[in-house]
Amino acid sequence: MSNSLDHTEDAELVQAVQESLQQMSIELEHPQDAEAIQQLYQKAQRLLSHLAPDPLTVARVTGVLLVYQLPGTDPEEVKWFETELQNSLDLESIEELVDSIFRPDAL
Repeated sequence: MSNSLDHTEDAELVQAVQESLQQMSIELEHPQDAEAIQQLYQKAQRLLSHLAPDPLTVARVTGVLLVYQLPGTDPEEVKWFETELQNSLDLESIEELVDSIFRPDAL
């Protein structure tokens, strides 16, 4: 019973995350529909599938992927990010990677 409850809670969390990401895309003046956001979320899940991440980690990665869709983003940077995700050994390194992208001292 607890398993189905956890699944329902996860599904609700994923839906809330996707709605929040859709709102973020509007604020970035690069609106995405629900299907596009869901595809980005699924892409993040695939990139992290070797680690079995929680929905919030997937959401953070999806947010980065969303920002990387903005005009002017270097395709090599996107490729680098995706490679780093796939080569990460644990969830902590994913969190550090995402945090480092938004730190002013990242370079």
